[in-house]
Amino acid sequence: MTFSHHILIWYASNKRTLPWRRTRDPYKIWLSEIMLQQTRVLQGTPYYLKFVANFPTVQDLANASEERILKLWQGLGYYSRARNLHATAKMVVNDYDGKFPDEYKELLKLKGVGDYTASAIASICFDEPEPVVDGNVYRVLARYYGIDTPINSTQGIKYFKSLARKVMDADNIRDYNQGIMEFGAMQCTPKKPNCEECPLNESCIALKDSSIDRLPVKINKTKVRIRHFNYLVPIIEVANGINKTVLRQRLGKGIWQNLFEFPLLEAEEKIDLKAIKLGLSDVIDIKDTPEIFVYNDKVIIHKLSHQHLHTTFWIIKTTTNINGAIPLSEIQNFAVPVLIADFIKTSKNLYF
Repeated sequence: MTFSHHILIWYASNKRTLPWRRTRDPYKIWLSEIMLQQTRVLQGTPYYLKFVANFPTVQDLANASEERILKLWQGLGYYSRARNLHATAKMVVNDYDGKFPDEYKELLKLKGVGDYTASAIASICFDEPEPVVDGNVYRVLARYYGIDTPINSTQGIKYFKSLARKVMDADNIRDYNQGIMEFGAMQCTPKKPNCEECPLNESCIALKDSSIDRLPVKINKTKVRIRHFNYLVPIIEVANGINKTVLRQRLGKGIWQNLFEFPLLEAEEKIDLKAIKLGLSDVIDIKDTPEIFVYNDKVIIHKLSHQHLHTTFWIIKTTTNINGAIPLSEIQNFAVPVLIADFIKTSKNLYF
């Protein structure tokens, strides 16, 4: 029995019931694939269902505002995916008459669609014999065939794509591609894979050579940048009792583009109350002498792919009606990074 036949038999008995597996609609397959990039299925599924409910068609998504899309995306992270999602939807509507291309090479022309996503849509929706290679597939192939070529090297990317094409089942490509990804997610897991009950255990080279924990090999190219964020959270006490705060939109090409956050004072290192008082006027125009105190004594470390944000929230109580301030009750309407959302949630009973 071939490698691909083992995968297909396993998949028929073990596949999970997932909402995007009940359709061949390329819009919904594309939506699920973009959402599940760097996101676990358990976390991504509610977002998928929410997006389908709010935007049943690619036209609905294309016509939506970016603010609404970012708000619904809030919590998934890697917000460039949401912006690319919006741009691609517009591209499909404007350049392809609202219909997704039905060929791998054409799908690659869409913004935010790379080899993996194009292969997934082409094979799952249109039965084009194009192999998928994602993190799960890299792991299964590297272990089964005992390959120690780094999966994120130029040589490795080409080699694994070639191998994936060689061993795929072209006649059952829809189920095979979903099967090998599911096999990696559920059976050949990153840590503590269930090798004893694996249908490939008799011919798996990594199991034979005791190299399961070592494969696949990946070159560590990421240099993590440490940043020190101090969020200044105005609590503006207004005479009518409807207190306000301030949110500002992040512009430019950095992290969290177009999301909202509290006024930010970034520093080279952790700073104290004295430094906050000295730097306050550079960030917020406050006329009175505000009451300032730290919300979290222990620095919150928020980890992004290339950055670790060492974050402290400072409460700024003032009577100055700062330009652009909003009622505290409206803060839930804005799309904010999960770091800000978590703060709002934990401090809700005190301030929001």
